[in-house]
Amino acid sequence: MPLFSDYPVATLEDVVRFETEKTLEQRYDARSVYDIFAKSAARHPDRTALTMLMTGADDETPRLVTYRQMLEGITRAANFFASLGGPGAGIAYILPSLVETHFTLWGAETAGYAVPLNFLLQAQNIADLVRASEAKILVALGPHPQLDIWEKAVAVGKLLPDLKLVQVSLTDAPRPDGVFGFGPGLKEQDGSALTFGQARSGEDVAAYFHTGGTTGLPKLVTHTHRNQIAAAFGGTVLQDLTEADAITNGLPLFHVAATISCGLSFFIAGANVLVLSPAGMRNPSIVKNFWRIVERYRATVIGGVPTALAALLNVPVDADISSARYSISGASLLPRAVALAFQKMTGTTIHEILGMTETGGLVSIDPAAGEPVLGSVGVRLPYTKVVVRKLGADGSLSEACAPHEVGVMTISGPNVTPGYKDASQNSGALRAGYLDSGDLAYTDEQGRLFVAGRSKDLIIRSGHNIDPVLIEDALQSHPAVALAAAVGQPDKYAGELPVCYVALKPGAQATADELKAYAEPLIAERPAWPKQIIVIDAIPTTSVGKIFKPQLRTDAVQRLVAQVVAEVMGSGAAVIDVVAGGKRGIDVTVTLPAVLAGQQAVVEKVLDGYLFDYKVQQAN
Repeated sequence: MPLFSDYPVATLEDVVRFETEKTLEQRYDARSVYDIFAKSAARHPDRTALTMLMTGADDETPRLVTYRQMLEGITRAANFFASLGGPGAGIAYILPSLVETHFTLWGAETAGYAVPLNFLLQAQNIADLVRASEAKILVALGPHPQLDIWEKAVAVGKLLPDLKLVQVSLTDAPRPDGVFGFGPGLKEQDGSALTFGQARSGEDVAAYFHTGGTTGLPKLVTHTHRNQIAAAFGGTVLQDLTEADAITNGLPLFHVAATISCGLSFFIAGANVLVLSPAGMRNPSIVKNFWRIVERYRATVIGGVPTALAALLNVPVDADISSARYSISGASLLPRAVALAFQKMTGTTIHEILGMTETGGLVSIDPAAGEPVLGSVGVRLPYTKVVVRKLGADGSLSEACAPHEVGVMTISGPNVTPGYKDASQNSGALRAGYLDSGDLAYTDEQGRLFVAGRSKDLIIRSGHNIDPVLIEDALQSHPAVALAAAVGQPDKYAGELPVCYVALKPGAQATADELKAYAEPLIAERPAWPKQIIVIDAIPTTSVGKIFKPQLRTDAVQRLVAQVVAEVMGSGAAVIDVVAGGKRGIDVTVTLPAVLAGQQAVVEKVLDGYLFDYKVQQAN
């Protein structure tokens, strides 16, 4: 039986019925994120909230945290942070996935606001984000043989001398002067009640998550407590979760997917979150042992980002995974070939999830209680609205599209952010009453949502819009291909031509010509046939496993410019520098050596007409 209704919520019709019968507050009356943990601890204090794995080895004894212990740890952390920075202070952290990371995140949101940061960023970037967030405290992992997180924290401290540093140490090693210890700090605090007053709640800021931008500083997205509760509760309902569930969570805790849909949604249900080591699915041991982990801890929900699912396809199922009710995939579009292969291998159905940092982490879910539709990201969360709008030639958005008509997806509701920390960044994203997602999408007659790609990912060939997924799905179905990513390469005549980057499976072999011959019959639109297939060692991905197309776009321009300049100069001696940026998205600088002195006008002429900015200069 579903936890919060008398019937399974399996269709958009069910969602409408569910939200019409009762308000969100009547369904679930938590006002703060702290309330979520208090409620689950009251319902089943001795159930496991977190199972912390370090290696996933068969003989590992995991660290188990019950809901009573979870609430106590969060309470102590909140009291500790309030004692250091006062109530309402911002607490930034650079931590891998640990039990202490959960205490830090949820304790920070209780006492003030959290600023989860990607620990792979450079110290200067981290300092810029901490400064922009106005955080007073930085929590970081202490010295570690493989990670340089503490070194970065020290560097950030030097750049921001008023910042208080808190060290999470897994040993008893002495701390530097002036640095606060996370473990000792928690021990000194009361774990039974908040000592500074009420927990932050409602429209109070819960967190600033940094997001996206391929150039310049990332944006800090505001999350209120209501944003996170509305999103997480919708995730609990549409994922059909109860206290009997357990999820394999290998995502980093600076990302909304790990914290909301694979975190808070499960904590609302009183379920068990399996933390798949500090490094998550980047840990080869976790990937190798994944199926035995599912068996050992009776995981009911498995999966991850598409790149993680593709990696798991190379690991034979060597365990009893019958506990798995279904699999999930999110963070980026799931290639059809990967989905079909994963479903066949695991015997589970895949339910896709769509989330955005700007929507509290969730937009829609292919409901776990219904039959999944491959390629669909399901139906909108309860109490929200998702409208696919017509896109005008001037970039304006207007009325709703008809079913199967592609437009721009917009979202409104209690999950949508009130804005960015820097309000000047709201323009274009937050329009009158809704969020412009930047995603191209369409719906079917049943109201199911399908993402057609990022509007900026479209390849536009002579005015013809090409969805890169058409190309990627065709190549992904080749038995030798691990991952494929299509981008537009500039062309003077057509504007852009599709090219596709391909990474092969370990030990597999296939030439670009073989792959091209294989893919073309599978791509219905001839204009979408890739002009070139480029086989590379690995497709670049972000820290959460999303394919990072800006790097591929710049590489495609680099290859093009190097070729045309070499042809016109009769030499490959020019230095080509291509970076993302500029008014047209790509900046190209061509530096001519002394032997090509006086040829700037010739090179400028050959580059004129491409859809990128360029500069031709002479070497000093």
